[in-house]
Amino acid sequence: MKTKTICAFTLIGLTACGGGGGEGDGSGLAGSIKIDGSSTVYPITEAAAEEFNAKERGVRITIGVSGTGGGFKKFCAGELDITGASRHIKDSEKQLCAEGGVEFIELPVAYDGISIVVHPSNAFVDHLTVEELNTVWSPAGEGVVTHWNQVRSSFPNTEIALFGPGPDSGTFDYFTKKINGEAQASRGDYTASEDDNTLVHGVSSNEGGLGYFGFAYYAENQNKLKAVPVKAGDGEPVSPTLETIANGSYAPLSRPIFVYVRKEAANRPEVKAFLDFYLGEGLPLAEEVGYITLPDAEAAAARSRFSTQTVGSTKE
Repeated sequence: MKTKTICAFTLIGLTACGGGGGEGDGSGLAGSIKIDGSSTVYPITEAAAEEFNAKERGVRITIGVSGTGGGFKKFCAGELDITGASRHIKDSEKQLCAEGGVEFIELPVAYDGISIVVHPSNAFVDHLTVEELNTVWSPAGEGVVTHWNQVRSSFPNTEIALFGPGPDSGTFDYFTKKINGEAQASRGDYTASEDDNTLVHGVSSNEGGLGYFGFAYYAENQNKLKAVPVKAGDGEPVSPTLETIANGSYAPLSRPIFVYVRKEAANRPEVKAFLDFYLGEGLPLAEEVGYITLPDAEAAAARSRFSTQTVGSTKE
């Protein structure tokens, strides 16, 4: 992956900067593209921006990370051209976009599996069931389930240190719905952050640590973390891998992830060119950064959806 086009990277985002002339100027496009949203989608968009900017150096791309919910707030206010989302847009966010006069096009870009992780020295957790995850993370567990032996009697009397996404995160919404039965239903006494690298550091620094986030952040930090197989129903425990996420056996924590583009912005040449690249050459980059590339049929459907400017959500 090329990185020479990256001018700055901070905790709040990345800027892929254009400028200059000569080789790599591509079609001579110019302009700027503002992107924000999901930290889960961020690595794919970052990779696509780097590759695109290596060819089209006149286009300035800025990428922020404020979470799926935070991104939609800005997007529906017309502040962004594109936002990343690790879940479908909510009805309340559709209403916010309608009030802001923003028509949107939803585009799937990859598949992800929410990974449950513990400290690498943890030798007693061989797997966790969906019910055990609910015991830990449900609102009823707040201030009550504080030690590992409360999750399973055979576990040691070791304090649990919890780390997870904050309420603006699409990963938080998806996880709480699948594990606790209702989106946003969660205990609140845990270390929350929209920055997944903060969560990685938290779990890897606490021997009793337990956390969850997108697969790419686990894949990038396998030397610091231990992934926990998840047992759903009567099935066998399944670990998050590229194969199990792709074939759906890592259930119920596998999911599609998206970018949303404002229809008005999609008509600008630099935005159209970037998304044409993203949905074409850029989609295979998903696997390079730890996600599952869309199947050919779904990738073709996404390209068609963008080229025809089909507004709304694919969930509708």
